[in-house]
Amino acid sequence: MGITRRSFLKLTGAAFATSVMYEFTGQSQAMAADASQEWKLVDVTETSTICCYCSGGCGTICSARDGELINVEGDPDHPINRGGLCSKGSSQFGVNSIYDDVTGERMINPNRVQKPMVRRAGATDWEEISWEQAFDEIAKRIKETRDANYIGEADGVTVNRCEAIASFGAAALDNEEGYALQKLCRALGMTYIEHQARI
Repeated sequence: MGITRRSFLKLTGAAFATSVMYEFTGQSQAMAADASQEWKLVDVTETSTICCYCSGGCGTICSARDGELINVEGDPDHPINRGGLCSKGSSQFGVNSIYDDVTGERMINPNRVQKPMVRRAGATDWEEISWEQAFDEIAKRIKETRDANYIGEADGVTVNRCEAIASFGAAALDNEEGYALQKLCRALGMTYIEHQARI
């Protein structure tokens, strides 16, 4: 008797279904985790926050134990990213911590800058300064530059502008922060205002 294509497909399907049913009906060994193994996220405090890399506003969950950051992952309940993160968002844990190449132990990133630093004219090393000093120095330089380059009138027309200062907004700014920055730039008379928007 010859085997038709239809009978071959029926026979193959029946064999596959039988093998699947056998797997479901047979006993299987219960696999339990080793009781001594400590899971990475045991006894952590989870905090929802927003990713710091762009204005997309993706939600993340930061897990901390004893005040120390343990893990950063996407928030599955967040309406924007639904748990997914881009390559930069996924790597933001590396801003805080890195793993030693030799020992494999996690440690605070030694390259992370946590305080304002300035390199003075002619110097080769960076100097650590306070936040108050950083604000004062920035404000002083902006005022000096604006006062030296302010144009109140050009060709008999009031223009009130300063072309010596420019603003380039970061992509991490949301709408409200961008609006406040725009107001500040316009108040200083700036004409070169740009923004690195990605959405």
